[in-house]
Amino acid sequence: MIIRQPAVANQFYTGDPLALRRELSQYIPTTVHAHPARAAICPHAGYIYSGHVAGAVYSLIKVPEHVVILGPNHTGYGSPAEIMTEGIWQMPMGDVPIASSLARLILAKTEQLTDGYQAHLYEHSLEVQVPFLQYLQPALKIVPICLGPIGLDACLDIGKALAEAVSEFELPVLLVASTDMSHYVPVEVAQKLDGLAIKEILKLDPEGLYTTVKQYGISMCGYVPTTITLEASRLLGAKQAELVKYATSGDVNGDYSRVVGYAGFVIR
Repeated sequence: MIIRQPAVANQFYTGDPLALRRELSQYIPTTVHAHPARAAICPHAGYIYSGHVAGAVYSLIKVPEHVVILGPNHTGYGSPAEIMTEGIWQMPMGDVPIASSLARLILAKTEQLTDGYQAHLYEHSLEVQVPFLQYLQPALKIVPICLGPIGLDACLDIGKALAEAVSEFELPVLLVASTDMSHYVPVEVAQKLDGLAIKEILKLDPEGLYTTVKQYGISMCGYVPTTITLEASRLLGAKQAELVKYATSGDVNGDYSRVVGYAGFVIR
């Protein structure tokens, strides 16, 4: 069995389970407004920078036991579009198993995905979502999908496969797209460019998002996972996306000359 160790515990978030639970309780102070959702779009920086944005999103969602997490490949390892279909992710707050039956169902629906684990070994974009999900759903099982810069047609094909698999699967499934927005640009530039991408996400327009990111050179690292998630959500009947929170790294470190943007959405 493949056992994936944490790659960024004690870097992006604390590896101490009690301290981590305490920190998460500050980012998610209440779940009184939580409802089931089709999908979430959340940032994946260190918790000190983007944890408050992710927490604002997750506090509004009743997290089911099965979650598909889609994130960009920052390391270059593995295949261009890689899904893990078996194994366990060892996390500070406990082991999280792969939802193998759901993962294999997704894999069977598209030729775009490769079954593997290399892309996942050192990747942070998916891992930083897991403690939030675990905090809200102790019986969590995940399907991790790690994605390189693939084309629009491949994105739409994976989105369709996801929608078909989720429709056939007999239990509720939450989709989570992991992305940060603009990287290392002045705050005015980030707000302007991120605003263009946010507009397409709010329209639930996967093609619009993909082409806008390309056209304007927006350095949104997870545009591929977000495009796929929008397509799957649309096909599954989602009606609205809500921007829960937008912030930048400058709000934390005071440097507005080179910021990273963070946006959090709920799709229902």
